[in-house]
Amino acid sequence: MKILLIDDNVNITSMLSKYLKLKEIDCDISNDGRNGLELIKHGKYDAILLDISMPEVSGHDVINELEKAGKLKSNKIILFTASSITNDEIEKLKVRGINACLKKPVQLQNLLDVLKN
Repeated sequence: MKILLIDDNVNITSMLSKYLKLKEIDCDISNDGRNGLELIKHGKYDAILLDISMPEVSGHDVINELEKAGKLKSNKIILFTASSITNDEIEKLKVRGINACLKKPVQLQNLLDVLKN
């Protein structure tokens, strides 16, 4: 399994990528949305873990760009956020094509379960 982790918090991406590698999950990292979009264009991922609140190019911007390109529903997108996103907002994003939403701090077993389903 190969995933892309897009989060502006370097500590989170470092810790999670090390954990996922221990679980034999290959993980590319982007610490901003713009670079994350470039990686999505040029790579093939089984899942994308996406933070919503990032400076400049947010997770919402990434979702909008993927939707414009017709690639939102063809990617497994898991929101990964500490923001105060509401259940209504999550449901609207799921209708658009988001697969799941995990709130930080994430239970690592929950993350693995969502990735493997």
